[in-house]
Amino acid sequence: MKKTIVAAGFLTLMLPGTADAQENGAEASQTIMLQPILVTAGLTPVEQEKTGRAFTVITGEELEQRQIRYVADALRQVPGFAVSRTGAAGGVTQVRVRGAEANQLLVMIDGVEANEMSSGEYDFGGLLADDIDRIEILRGPQSAFWGSNAMAGVVNIITKRGERNGFTVKGRSEAGTQGTFLGGLSLSGGGENYDMALSGTWRRSDGFNISDFGSEKDGDRNATVNGRLTLDLTPDLTLEGTLRYVDRRNAIDPQDFASGSPTYGYVIDGDEETAAREFFGSLGATHVSLDGALTQKARFTGGDIHREYFQNGSRTSWNDGNRYTASYQATYAFETPGFLGASHQITGGYEWERETFLPSHLDETLSRDTNALVAEYRGEFLGQLFLNAGIRRDWNDRFSNTVTYSLSGAWKIPDSTTRLHASVGTGVTKPTFFEQFGYVPDSFAGNPDLTPEKSLGWDIGVEHGFFGGLLVADITYFNQDLTDEIITVYGGAPDYTSTVVNGDGKSRRQGVELSATLNLFDGFQAGASYTYTDATEQSAAGDKRLEEVRRPKHSGALNASYTFLDQRARVFGEIVFNGKMTDQAFVPALPARVTLDAYTVVNIGGSFRVNEHVELFGRIENLFDEDYQEIFSYNAPGRAAFIGVRGTF
Repeated sequence: MKKTIVAAGFLTLMLPGTADAQENGAEASQTIMLQPILVTAGLTPVEQEKTGRAFTVITGEELEQRQIRYVADALRQVPGFAVSRTGAAGGVTQVRVRGAEANQLLVMIDGVEANEMSSGEYDFGGLLADDIDRIEILRGPQSAFWGSNAMAGVVNIITKRGERNGFTVKGRSEAGTQGTFLGGLSLSGGGENYDMALSGTWRRSDGFNISDFGSEKDGDRNATVNGRLTLDLTPDLTLEGTLRYVDRRNAIDPQDFASGSPTYGYVIDGDEETAAREFFGSLGATHVSLDGALTQKARFTGGDIHREYFQNGSRTSWNDGNRYTASYQATYAFETPGFLGASHQITGGYEWERETFLPSHLDETLSRDTNALVAEYRGEFLGQLFLNAGIRRDWNDRFSNTVTYSLSGAWKIPDSTTRLHASVGTGVTKPTFFEQFGYVPDSFAGNPDLTPEKSLGWDIGVEHGFFGGLLVADITYFNQDLTDEIITVYGGAPDYTSTVVNGDGKSRRQGVELSATLNLFDGFQAGASYTYTDATEQSAAGDKRLEEVRRPKHSGALNASYTFLDQRARVFGEIVFNGKMTDQAFVPALPARVTLDAYTVVNIGGSFRVNEHVELFGRIENLFDEDYQEIFSYNAPGRAAFIGVRGTF
C-alpha cells in the first residue's frame, strides 16, 4: 500500500538473506549476504531477483558519481520513460511512462504521495537529487498496491538515513554557466537505538531565454530541506518520522494568444513567474512479534502543495492542495517445507485518504475521501519460482468505486544466469479536482460526473547474464490499454467554453524495453537502455489513430565510467537520445500536430579525491551544444559547464 513504506534499512534486518559458512582455523563463522531489497514491489519488501515486475533501481551513489542534480535527468536513462521540460532546469517537467499520461505515474517521497491535487501530476522540475539514497522505479499498472495514479508505474524516492554510533557532516558547493550556484549541507548519524539525517540544498540559476522571441532570461531558485528520524523503542517496536520542505520560484514565458499577433501561438518573452511551496511529513510505527512471523505497520502522512502565479510582479492566481492518509497493515509469514519447500507471506491492510483543494476563484474548500481494503500474497517455491498477487477495493465519496488487481511471477532457471519475469494488472486514475470542479470559470467548466480512468496492462521479459555475469541484459515487451479516458471537448460560439468527459474509445500503448549493464574489468562500468513505444490516442471506429504527443517512438541512453588511481579519480560520459515525436501547435499557419526533431545530448565529467575528506569535480552538459525542443516553442538548455568541491567530516 502506497503509504506504508518503512525505511529499507530496518526492513533489511527483518528479511532472510543467503548465508555462506566460512572456515577460519578450527572456528566457523557465518557471513550474511543480503540481496538488494526492492521496497516498491508490493505491500512487503522483496529481493530484486524475486519480483516479476519490470523495475529499475538508481542508487544515491550513482547519482553522485554522475553528478545528477535533478531526478528528471536520471529518469531520462530509464527504459520506458519520456521527459518533457519547459526550457531551463527547474522549469515545469512532465514524465511519461510507456506512453501513458503524466498524471498516471505515481511519485512517492519517503512514503508520502507527492502528486498534486490540481492536475494529478508531479512536477519533477523541483526535485533535486542531493539527499536521495535510492530511486525505485516500477513500470506497468500498480494500483492494486499503490492506489490511484499508479496506472503506468511508480517512482519511489527514498532519502538518506544516518549511520548509527557516530555523526558525519557533509558539504558540497558548485558553480557554473548561466549564473548557476548550488550549495548543500547535511548532518547524519545516530546512537545505539536511533539514527537521524538532516540536509539542506540551495540552487539558483539565471537561466537562459526559453523563447525564440526576445532576450529575457528565465531563471530558477530552489531551497530544499529534508529530515528523517528512526527510533527503536524496543527490539520489536520502531518509530520513524520524516519531514520535507521545498520552496521554489521559476520564471516562465507565456504563449501568445493575442488576436492578430504575428507570434500567435508561440512562446514569447513575458514577466511571469510561478512559485511553489511543498511540505510533506509522516509518522509511522512497525511492530514485529511471534518470532518475526507477524509484522504490523501503522502510518500517518500529510502533504501540502501551495502554488502561486505572478504577472508583472503581481499575483494573478493561486491554489492550495492537501492530502492526509492513515493506514494499517499486518503481514504473517510461514513456511511449508513439505510442500515444494515453500515460504509464504499473507498481508491485509486498510487505508483512509482525504484530499482537499482550494483554488483562488472559490471561497469554499473542495474535499473528497477514499477508503480502501487491500490484500497481498507472496510465495516462494523450490528456491526458484516466485509469485505475487494483490487485490484492492476503493470506496470514493465523489465518484464510482473501483477494484484493481495485480499478478506477477519470476522464475530463476536453475544452474543458469537466466531469469524470466511477467506481470499483469489493472490500474485506475481518478479525476483531478480541476477536471471535476473547474478552475477557469470563464472558459472551462468541470464535470462532477466523471468516473476514474481504467487500464489493463501486462508485460513479459527475460533477463540473462553473459560472461559469468559481467554483462547482464534484459528485454521486456509491454502492452497496455486505457478506457474511460478523460478528454476535453469544446462548446460552440461565441465563447467556446470547454469541459471534460469520459471518452468511449480505447487508447493503446505497446513497446519493447531493453537494458544492459557491463562490468568489463576492474574500474570500468557501462550501461545502456533503449525503448520502442507505440502509443496512440483513442479514436472512433474506422478513424485513423493519432500518435500521443511528447512520446518518442525511439529513445535510448548509453553511459560509461572508469575509476583509476586507487579509486581516487573517475571520469564518465553519457549519451541521451530522444527520437522524433509529435506535439500540439496552436499557430494558425501550422498544422495542429507538428513533429519535433530527434536530438542527442552528450554529457561528460570527472572527479578527483584529494584526500579522505575533500573531492573536486566538474562536468559539461550538452557537450556539442545541441539545439532542440522537448515541447513545441520551448528552447532547451545549450552547453553548460560546472565545477565544484565536496567535503566529508
